[in-house]
Amino acid sequence: MISRYTLPQMGALWSEQNKFQKWLDVELAVCEVHAEMGTIPVEALREIKARARFTVERINEIEKTTDHDVIAFTTALAESIGDAARFVHYGLTSSDVVDTANALLLRDACALLLEKIDALSEVLKRRAYEFKATPQVGRTHGVHAEPTSFGLTFALWFDEMRRNRVRLLAARRNIATGKISGAVGAFAHLDPEVEERVCARLGLQPARVSTQIIQRDIYAEYLTTLAFIASSLDKFALQIRHWQRTEVREAEERFGKGQKGSSAMPHKRNPILSERICGLARVVRGNAVAGLESVALWHERDISHSSAERVVLPDSSILTDYMLAKATALIETLVVYPERMLQNLQATRGLIFSGQLLLALTQAGVSREEAYQWVQRNAMQVWENDGGGDFRSRVLSDENIGAHLTPEKIEHVFSLDVYLRNVNTVFERVFNKDAETTQDEMNLSSGVGKR
Repeated sequence: MISRYTLPQMGALWSEQNKFQKWLDVELAVCEVHAEMGTIPVEALREIKARARFTVERINEIEKTTDHDVIAFTTALAESIGDAARFVHYGLTSSDVVDTANALLLRDACALLLEKIDALSEVLKRRAYEFKATPQVGRTHGVHAEPTSFGLTFALWFDEMRRNRVRLLAARRNIATGKISGAVGAFAHLDPEVEERVCARLGLQPARVSTQIIQRDIYAEYLTTLAFIASSLDKFALQIRHWQRTEVREAEERFGKGQKGSSAMPHKRNPILSERICGLARVVRGNAVAGLESVALWHERDISHSSAERVVLPDSSILTDYMLAKATALIETLVVYPERMLQNLQATRGLIFSGQLLLALTQAGVSREEAYQWVQRNAMQVWENDGGGDFRSRVLSDENIGAHLTPEKIEHVFSLDVYLRNVNTVFERVFNKDAETTQDEMNLSSGVGKR
């Protein structure tokens, strides 16, 4: 991934240096288990651990000749270790190292992503309570519908991120799977106990069964989970872009001192961060397709997945990490205009209260069909004639409606309090378990490294 969208911790995790270090961690764990089981001399293990060194530059140089990165890696190790290097990679195939190391990398990536999900969730909760009592017009099909609470939007997003957190915990549990089972997964040259001991040392669960590789539905689950997260962030950012439209202007991205919105139009304040999040979400979703297409491979393994995974695993992890951080900053600093929300609530001159009026008439004994006709008749006159007055005035002067509803009852119909009276109940449903871990999360957390 380009440096523009790479944050330091996640970038370091996916560096070439760290990748090869994880390969070395796997190789050393295998040697330690072999020494414990008497397969290799203990003195050889000491020599390997004391002298095993590599540089990325030397590995890359060797690979120009070998055209095989794992052989280049083991060759570089042999140069530093000496005679005991013959016991490195003993009984292994390349994927034993690569896939088990990938499990370590992806598990660590999940940890960073979970931290950022928690940070975003905290901001969403805070802003939800901040605007719980702030009325805003709700929109369906992009058209004004009924009043709602601005804070409910953040509560909705909080709940969605909680689901994403559970998904990521599940993906982390499954991705933390190692395999040390040989060229076709049949343990021809190693006892299954070696795999079990190596995985235990590394904090991984051994695959119940494998071919030459860990099965790629596990990787696809991780990538599609990141696509879920990216799509949620896309949804949040798209809503913010709508709020920032000049005609709406209910909220907008913070515009920093010295920031420029356009090279040609000095007045512009554009939702550039929201648009960036929406654009990057497309990349993460596209990468998930590559993960799904890597599930089907020839027989015990081909190599068609490898090239794609070298791109999509780090890039999706880095992009999702970046998007989560930027979404958190975006929402935390979002500039909100409650007065503009009230103006927009009045933009249709009272039409947004038509649903409550319909219900009041049915409660007064009018058939739903007839009540709908009366309400719609007045509503259409307001829609079609900008100078035709407001909806409340028309309703108050409508003889059919007046025969069933008193002016006091009609005034009650046009009260915002009617529409926001259950917001507290919704907040209780969303946030009442926030202080404790859900049972699903507990089960998934405790299941990491176990089967």
